[in-house]
Amino acid sequence: MKKCRRAAALISQQADRPLTLPERLTLRLHLSACPQCREYARQLALIQRAAKKFEP
Repeated sequence: MKKCRRAAALISQQADRPLTLPERLTLRLHLSACPQCREYARQLALIQRAAKKFEP
């Protein structure tokens, strides 16, 4: 559970800033093994794309 919290934080942070190499590797490894976090990342990306369509 603690690893999922860290992954969720990294997924959210990557929209605001570039992740460091260790962060990217940690996230990629976690996402390869965790379907729930993969789904969270997919949903967040979908929301971000939709929000960009409404930006002035």
